[in-house]
Amino acid sequence: MAIGIKDVAQVAGVSPATVSRVLAGRPVDPAMSERVLAAVKSTGYRPNLAARRLRSQHSNTIGLVVADIGNPFFTAVSRAIESVAAARGLRVILCNTDEDPAKEAAYLELLHEERVTGVILAPSRQRVAKGGRIELDYPVVLIDRAAPDAEFDCVLLDNARMAEVLVEHLYAHGHRRITGLFGAASTTGAERRDGFTRAAARLGLAVETIAVPHTKDAAEQVIAQLLSRAERPDAVVASNGVMLVNVLRALRDLGLEVPRDIALAGFDNNDWMEFVGGGLSVIEQPVEEIGRTAMTMLLDRLENPDAAGRKVVLAGRLIPRGSSMRADIRCKTTGD
Repeated sequence: MAIGIKDVAQVAGVSPATVSRVLAGRPVDPAMSERVLAAVKSTGYRPNLAARRLRSQHSNTIGLVVADIGNPFFTAVSRAIESVAAARGLRVILCNTDEDPAKEAAYLELLHEERVTGVILAPSRQRVAKGGRIELDYPVVLIDRAAPDAEFDCVLLDNARMAEVLVEHLYAHGHRRITGLFGAASTTGAERRDGFTRAAARLGLAVETIAVPHTKDAAEQVIAQLLSRAERPDAVVASNGVMLVNVLRALRDLGLEVPRDIALAGFDNNDWMEFVGGGLSVIEQPVEEIGRTAMTMLLDRLENPDAAGRKVVLAGRLIPRGSSMRADIRCKTTGD
């Protein structure tokens, strides 16, 4: 197994940032420097390439690794990050993983080779499950998903609570049979599922949750099977904007309408959503704030490499629209 800079840090009893400073020839406490150099020798770590990179001028480039650039959430967050980076004279390399751990690993290695100044990463579920180990010599800030420890700075939505808000909203509008559709490939989907089921238990609802694959064809098939049942749910919660589109496509193919035949609510507030079924009820994520916060945290980390990891959790906003209204109530209020 390849020896990394974190292995050296563990043997020396110091932080990875301290190891990097020693290898770069920067001022470090002499006793600490000796421990690092001894650990390098005992582990067999070969620091030449890393040392040359750290001694050289940074590329003034930020690596941005997102899970799905086709998801408008990541598009909006990326734009906010790029705006802050450009104002600070930094360029951004955008990488799209499609929730594929192999692509993710390849891009992280590429960014390592490009001597990026830092990385903003939406990690795959598999990487988070490994304890968040990310072998890079540069600062990392996580967005949308958090590692289980406090090693990395991260900024994300209060996913569980916002899913609870959606269930409470649907319950208040008379819906009792609610199905939740959650992404199978991300920790975000798992957190929203947990909030969904917690709210349902509190309200005495017997709900169903379905893990939806990331690929378009598989997602459409799962959703079509759900909506084709003889006894459909009163309402469906979709855990992201892409999934909302897939639900609407399946409803169209079956000749069903929102909210006449089924209520619908979800996450993300894209421009088109106000025009469907009297408008889609959604949790609007603070996408610009997420992007700006992530970039600011990365810049702070560059200035203070030894500071403790920070976790920023932001609240979303419920935007209630016609899609979550019961059909019988809607008929009474509109005079139909």
